[in-house]
Amino acid sequence: MELFRSSRLHLTLFYTVIMSIFLVVLIFVVHKTMDWSMFSEQAHELSDAADSIAEAQAYQVNHPNVAFDENRYYKNTNDRLFFYIFNADGQLLEFVRASFRIEPLILDSMTPEKLSSGEVEVFSHPNEQGRITNIMMTAKKFRVAGTEFVIYVGKDVTALYSGLQKATYALIFLGVVALVIASVIGYILAGRAIAPLKEAYDKQRQFAADASHELRTPLAVVMASADLLLSDPSIQEPFLKEVIDDVKSEVKKMSKLVSDLLLVARSDNNALKVKFQKLDLGKLLNQNVRMMTPLAEKKDISLFGEGFRKVIFSGDEQKIKQLILILVDNAIKYTPPGGKVIVRQEDADERHAVFSVQDSGIGIDPEDQEKIFDRFYRVDKVRSREMGGNGLGLAIAMEILKLHKGKIFVDSEPGVGTKFTVELKIKREESEEVV
Repeated sequence: MELFRSSRLHLTLFYTVIMSIFLVVLIFVVHKTMDWSMFSEQAHELSDAADSIAEAQAYQVNHPNVAFDENRYYKNTNDRLFFYIFNADGQLLEFVRASFRIEPLILDSMTPEKLSSGEVEVFSHPNEQGRITNIMMTAKKFRVAGTEFVIYVGKDVTALYSGLQKATYALIFLGVVALVIASVIGYILAGRAIAPLKEAYDKQRQFAADASHELRTPLAVVMASADLLLSDPSIQEPFLKEVIDDVKSEVKKMSKLVSDLLLVARSDNNALKVKFQKLDLGKLLNQNVRMMTPLAEKKDISLFGEGFRKVIFSGDEQKIKQLILILVDNAIKYTPPGGKVIVRQEDADERHAVFSVQDSGIGIDPEDQEKIFDRFYRVDKVRSREMGGNGLGLAIAMEILKLHKGKIFVDSEPGVGTKFTVELKIKREESEEVV
C-alpha cells in the first residue's frame, strides 16, 4: 500500500541521513586526527633536528681549532632532512641542500615573514605536472659568542601527505559502502517494524469495508420504513411526523457516511474502476451549478458560474461529477449566509483542463492546509458535526484526482475564504486506460 511504502521509504531516508552525518563526522575526525598525529610527529622531529644542528654550530664556533666531523653532527641528524644556517648578515654558513626540484620553494619560504623562529609550517606548491609538493619547515634563532644565527630545517613530506590523502579516500569509499549496506539494512528493518502496523491497518480497513457493505441494507430498510410511516394516513400528529423526519435525516447522513467509507475502502484495496471517456468540463460544471443552486439559495448564499466553455478531456464521468460536487458542497457548507461561491472554468494550456471553486467562507489556517486531505480530518470539528461533515469529502476528492493523475491546489486566508483549483489532464496515456 502506498501509505506504508511511503512511510518505509521515509524511515529509510531518515536512517540514511543520520548514518551519513555520523560517517561524515567520523571520517572528518579520523582525517584530522591522522593529520594532527603526522604533523606533530614530523614537527617534533624537525625541532629536535634544529636543536642538534644549533648545538653542532655552537660547538664549531666555540672550538674553531678542534677538528669538526660534519658527518657526525650534521649528516646523521636525519638523512631525509635538509638545513641552511645563516648569520645575522644573511650569509650562508653551513647547509645540507634539498633536492634541486624543491629548493626554489624552500629558498622562497626562508623569510621571517613566512616562517618565524620556533614555528613549524607546511608549504605547498604545484610542480610542472600539477602535483602538489609539501614541504615542512621550521626556523630556530640562537646566539653564540655574541653572534646571531638562524637555522632553517625542513623535510619533504609530500609522500606522507599523499598517503594521508589516499587513506582519507579509502575511508570515504568504505564509508559509502557502509552507508549503502546500512541503508539496505535500514530498509529491511523499517519493513519489519511497519509489518505489524500494516497488518493491523489491513484488518481495520477490511472491517470498515465489511461493515460499510453490511450496513447499507439495514439503512435502506430503515429509510423505506420511515417513508412508509410518513405516507401512513393514520399518523397525523405533528410531533410523530417530526420524529420520523429526524429519523430520515439521520439515516441519510449515515447512508452518506457508509457510502464514503465503502469508497475509501475500495480505494485502499485498489478496487476502484475508472472508465475513461470524453467529457466536456464546461457542461459538467454548469450542471453542478444548476443542481446546487437551490441548496445555496436555501442558505442565502449566491452561487455563480463563470467562464463555462467546451473543453474536452478524458475522465470517469461519475467520479468527476462527484469531485465537483464535493468541492462545491464544501464551499456552500463553510460559507456563512450572505456570502458567495464562484465556480470558474480557468484558462489553461492545451494539455490541461482547469477549474476552481472559490468561497467567501471561514478560510483555512496555513498549518491546516496540508492536513485537509487526510481522512477524517476536520478543521473545525464542532462546526463540521453541526453541518453533517465526516472529514472524508476532500480525502475522496484526492483519491479521485489520483485516479485521474490530476492535481489540486489550495489558496486560503482565514476569515476571507478559500479557493480550490483543480488541474486535469486533457490527454491520457495508453497505460492509463483502466485503474
